[in-house]
Amino acid sequence: MAEERPQEIDSGQAHPARVYNAWLGGKDHYPVDQEAAELAAEANPGIVRAVRANRAFLGRAVRHLAGEVGIRQFLDIGTGIPAADNTHEVAQSVAPDSRVVYVDNDRIVLAHARALLVGTPEGRTDYIESDARDVEIILAEAARTLDFSRPVGLMLVAVLQYIPDADGPYGITARLLDALPSGSHLVISHPAADITADEVAQSMRVYNERAAAHAAATPRTRDEVARFFEGTEPLEPGVVSLPLWRPGPHDVPAGDIPMWGGVGRKP
Repeated sequence: MAEERPQEIDSGQAHPARVYNAWLGGKDHYPVDQEAAELAAEANPGIVRAVRANRAFLGRAVRHLAGEVGIRQFLDIGTGIPAADNTHEVAQSVAPDSRVVYVDNDRIVLAHARALLVGTPEGRTDYIESDARDVEIILAEAARTLDFSRPVGLMLVAVLQYIPDADGPYGITARLLDALPSGSHLVISHPAADITADEVAQSMRVYNERAAAHAAATPRTRDEVARFFEGTEPLEPGVVSLPLWRPGPHDVPAGDIPMWGGVGRKP
């Protein structure tokens, strides 16, 4: 007799992907997620602007890598519930033959995997249900779609804050990078502990009180975020507030966005 599976979706505690969906105005979340999103936004009124700035940063980074750098493979860990301008949509709009593997640990995201898996005929997308801490599982399953002898864009966008220092986020990032060849690029965005610090700290407390222990969030300083890029060559302008990373002509400047972001190239 097959072992009974655990409850697939926990609707009693807030989950990052569903809270993020609520901030983006989506409908794929539960009341506990909506409550956490609203209370966190009350504590930090700039959080919705930060979420949108994060989405715009992802788009600019992927367009740069697929366009100017010529990367055709992306490993997007902590992808969240599908929204506008997912990684494969941006990459394949530039290079239709791009391959993208998504990783997330929320079953609601799995339920929406079909939306993620719709790509161009020339390219390919795949989905892995796994936690970012499970590096070996991620790499083994991603190798079915990605060729690790060729450069990969490693996307850790708004996910590392959910890995506390005790779980070794820097080691996890390094192990992922170690598996990728020269010319691969690391893309990171991360809530800031040193921009509007009081508001960020309060919003994190509100969220963490309603989230499962494994999904608690930790903001980090610019220096702490820059440390994730050790072993890479940071692309200009380095680790900066998200709207300052290579803004396009149509990007609206926004001050005091409490998120750091950057892109680094593995030499």
